[in-house]
Amino acid sequence: MGKIISFMHISLDGFVAGPKGEMNWIKVNEEIFDHVAMRIGKSDTALYGRVTYQMMENYWPTAADKPSASKHDMEHSKWYNKAQKVVLSKTMKGAVLNNTQIISDNLSERINELKQQSGKEMLLFGSPSATHSLMQHNLIDGYWLFVNPIILGQGIPLFEDLKHKTTLKLLTTKQFTCGVTELNYIIES
Repeated sequence: MGKIISFMHISLDGFVAGPKGEMNWIKVNEEIFDHVAMRIGKSDTALYGRVTYQMMENYWPTAADKPSASKHDMEHSKWYNKAQKVVLSKTMKGAVLNNTQIISDNLSERINELKQQSGKEMLLFGSPSATHSLMQHNLIDGYWLFVNPIILGQGIPLFEDLKHKTTLKLLTTKQFTCGVTELNYIIES
C-alpha cells in the first residue's frame, strides 16, 4: 500500500510560506537538490493542490530544454514528465490533462483508492491547502520537512486547525551546509 508523505520547506516557527505566499526565504543548493532527487526518484506519483500544480506545470515540462538548464532542472524535469500527477482541486473539475488525475470530491475515498493502487511512496509537494485537507481526513502518513534557519513571525502555517493529536516517529535527520535541517517523520499508528 502506498503512503502519502508531505514534502515541505518550513520556517523554524512552523510556516510554509509568508503571509502573501512568499517563499523567497527558502534555502536550496546543489547539496539539497541531490539529496532530494534520490528520494523523489523512488516515487512515481506527485500530489499537488491546484496552485502548486499550475506553478509546476508552467515550469517543469520544458525546464530541461532551456539552454541554461541546471543538472537539477534536467533531472527533475525528466522525473516530472514521467510521474503520475494527482491534483486536489474543486475548480479544475472535469479537466482532462496528460498523465494527471483531478480529485475534486470524495477526497477520503479517492485518496484511499490511490493508496491501495500504489506500492510506492506518493509525495505531496508543497500545497498548504491540499496538505491541510489531507490532514483533516488523516490521510498523510509522514512528513519530510526541510527546516530553514529563519523565523518568519507570520505566514501560512503547516499545522492548522488540527482536531486530534498526532504522534510522530523520527526516521532520519540531515544537516546541510546552508543551515537547513531535514526531518523525516512517519505517523505512528
